[in-house]
Amino acid sequence: QLQLKESGGGLVQAGGSLRLSCVASGRSFSTYDLGWFRQAAGKERESVATISWSGGSWNYADSVKGRFTISRDNAKNTVYLQMNSLKAEDTADYYCAARRGAIITAKSAYDYWGQGTQVTVSS
Repeated sequence: QLQLKESGGGLVQAGGSLRLSCVASGRSFSTYDLGWFRQAAGKERESVATISWSGGSWNYADSVKGRFTISRDNAKNTVYLQMNSLKAEDTADYYCAARRGAIITAKSAYDYWGQGTQVTVSS
C-alpha cells in the first residue's frame, strides 16, 4: 500500500517555472515506477512524464519534452516534476501515480494516485 501526496502547484505567468513534489508514505517506494499525469478541465487525464524505479529510465509526452523534467529521490520517498517555460495549455490538475512492473503511460495501469495539485498558467 502506498499513499501519495502532491504539492507545489499554484498560479504562474506564462514562461515561468514551478516544481511539483509528490511524497509517498508506505513501504518499498523505491520499487515503484512513478508517473505524473495531468487533467485539464473537460479533458481526459493524460500522461506527462514517467520514471522507472531506479530513476534510470523515463519518458515524456511530446508536449512537454525539453520543458519538464521528472526526477526522484528514493531516500526521501519523493518524485519531482520541474516545469519550465510554462504555457497556458499546461494549466491542469497534476497527479502523481505509482505502479510496479514497467514505466508505461496508460493511466489505467497505475495502482496508486495522489489527490492532485492545481497548476494555473496565466497568459
